Amino acid sequence: MSQSRHVPVMLQRCLDLLAPALQEPGAVVVDCTLGLGGHSEALLTRFPDARLVALDRDKEALRLSGERLAPYGERATLVHAVYDELPDVLDRLGVPRVQGVLFDLGVSSMQLDEADRGFAYAQDAPLDMRMDQTTGMSAAEVLNTYPPGELVRILRAYGEEKQAKRIVSAIVRERDKEPFSNSARLVELIRAALPQAAKRTGGNPAKRTFQALRIEVNGELSVLERAVPAAVEALDVGGRIAVLSYHSLEDRLVKQVFAAGAANTAPPGLPVVPERYAPRLKLLTRGAELPTEQEIAENRRAAPARLRGAQRVRESIG
Repeated sequence: MSQSRHVPVMLQRCLDLLAPALQEPGAVVVDCTLGLGGHSEALLTRFPDARLVALDRDKEALRLSGERLAPYGERATLVHAVYDELPDVLDRLGVPRVQGVLFDLGVSSMQLDEADRGFAYAQDAPLDMRMDQTTGMSAAEVLNTYPPGELVRILRAYGEEKQAKRIVSAIVRERDKEPFSNSARLVELIRAALPQAAKRTGGNPAKRTFQALRIEVNGELSVLERAVPAAVEALDVGGRIAVLSYHSLEDRLVKQVFAAGAANTAPPGLPVVPERYAPRLKLLTRGAELPTEQEIAENRRAAPARLRGAQRVRESIG
């Protein structure tokens, strides 16, 4: 198995962004996307006085990272939950406010490496793609049952696939003959449907379609739309949040939430800005920070990463 699966993306930069908020004894940091526990382990090691709450919707990931984080005992609390459930999780644990929050929105490397999950287009596997395999529709069900117009919308919106119409008409033609069940057949169909010019750019031609299906199956963008504002809300004044995203749709969403929090919302022309209109967030990154060339050389999964950070500077009023 490749070593790259064990390398958390932009790890040092994430730790440095969160560090000022996590020095005090009793600080609580939330890893909203536990995965194999790489970021979580680093947080527990670097901040020996901090407590960790870590969420994942994937039971297998929780089991594996539970073994990895066992040496930290009581300091680590692992919870089976989707990250937009953060407010409920903190409520149940009796944690009113937290000092740090980390999101790493990449598909867990474990899910890409486990062939039978159907996330990767490089190997044949059942078209599942659910991060939590106990609930929801699989990618095969989406492909076999969604109306053509809806499939085109998903490929365009979530995969930024310019050839969505061509691909979908091929899918609809083929699914009428026999429903889709495995990834290899879908990859072949996409290759055949695309014009020559489209195949020459941007890696595997199936990549965008697989991304779109994964986002749809797991409701990733709608979950994120709820999760990032909820995480900001959970931060104590002085608390910090870092978000690693991997495609422009996620990054745009994070950017919008941070920008809204950092904006002065006072009507123009007021001589003094009342407290309730003052920004709640201070941006910690100029735009999105990118991984270094060296990091990309060592870990190809870091290539599309975009990191944004913000600090809570005041309470919400009203």
